[in-house]
Amino acid sequence: MTDAGLRHGRASLGLSFGVQGVAFALLVTRIPAVQDQYGISDGLLPVFLAAVPILAGAGSVATEKVVARVRPSVVLRWAQPLVLLALLGVGAGRELWHVAVALGVFGLAVGALDASMNMLGVSLQRAYGRSIMTGFHAAFSLGGIAGASLAWAGARWELSLLASYLPVVAVLLPAALVGSRWYTEGKGVAGKGAEGSGAGAGAGTDVDSGSAGGALSFKLLLPLCLIMTFAYIGDSTVSNWSAKYLQDVLGSSEQLATVPYNVYMVTTLLGRAVGDLGVRRFGAVAVVRGGSLLAAGGFAVVAVAPGAWVGMLGFTMLGFGLCVIVPQTFAAAGRMFPGDSDAAVARLNIFNYVGFLVGSPLVGALGDAWSYRGAMLVPMVLVLATLVYARAFGPEPARYGGGHERPRTADVG
Repeated sequence: MTDAGLRHGRASLGLSFGVQGVAFALLVTRIPAVQDQYGISDGLLPVFLAAVPILAGAGSVATEKVVARVRPSVVLRWAQPLVLLALLGVGAGRELWHVAVALGVFGLAVGALDASMNMLGVSLQRAYGRSIMTGFHAAFSLGGIAGASLAWAGARWELSLLASYLPVVAVLLPAALVGSRWYTEGKGVAGKGAEGSGAGAGAGTDVDSGSAGGALSFKLLLPLCLIMTFAYIGDSTVSNWSAKYLQDVLGSSEQLATVPYNVYMVTTLLGRAVGDLGVRRFGAVAVVRGGSLLAAGGFAVVAVAPGAWVGMLGFTMLGFGLCVIVPQTFAAAGRMFPGDSDAAVARLNIFNYVGFLVGSPLVGALGDAWSYRGAMLVPMVLVLATLVYARAFGPEPARYGGGHERPRTADVG
């Protein structure tokens, strides 16, 4: 694989992450419109919402089996168009079974898409020999901001779901199909040979003897699974409860209550845009520890905030803190099991959805039974628990970049 091929592969995968950010934001930010269009009751809505991450987990499990026979790029090439078409199906349907089928397809395809995207990201990072994984997730955040903005415009102009979704899908679907021509598995450059020799960032040194031969052990992967779960519990707390918290607990206006999540999304993007530089300079362990402390501090500020503006400061800290944990967790799984990174990423990806499923109900139940201020301390403690498992990200001498790159790996941009 040439340097140009790697650069094209990196750009096309970044496009894929961005497209997925747009699609996901367009769905989740217009849930009230979906509920109204199909007449879904408040009691039935949580069933539909829970079904999507559950099916996504199933899609991730299936992807682990499929990539044993075909390349992850093949899965991604077909999963991304399916996600976009399922989104369009959500907007086009009229009967309850229509949305049930569309959301079911969306969930399964998203699981395959998330798993295969991160598989390719891990393999490209291995080929580069330095941290680039956080940048892919920055593209997802940028797409999420764009999708949320498009959803706001659709709601502002009272467009139907179909009218909102159709132009976006008409643009993104051909772009994703064209971009898929350049998907690249980076393992062919430095993966197999480096893995076999024990060279490379983290291969044979990141996790003692656990990664020897690349054999996948769930016991060794478990710390990263817990970290992924804790991170998404924190993320879902912000996405589902920040507006209600600011308005009901901190006494903000309804308009101001919409700001924290937007601020969180922007700070997530900014943090991820520079996150790879931090990993190259200080190492993944230090970056994850710093992010965990900053995120925990953000939850603490939110819990004790006397007013709305201090609360928004806490949500800003959360964005900068949580943003680096997820991409570095995927990268750590790839380093931990260099010979079986695809399976490791697929299994780890399931805990993305576990955290999403657990986080919102957990905070809501604690808020109703105790207080919402007290409920914010639970994700704070869980995020702090990441510090206990931070060594799973590898010892400092094995970090990417900063003089620790493989000598045989070319810098391709």
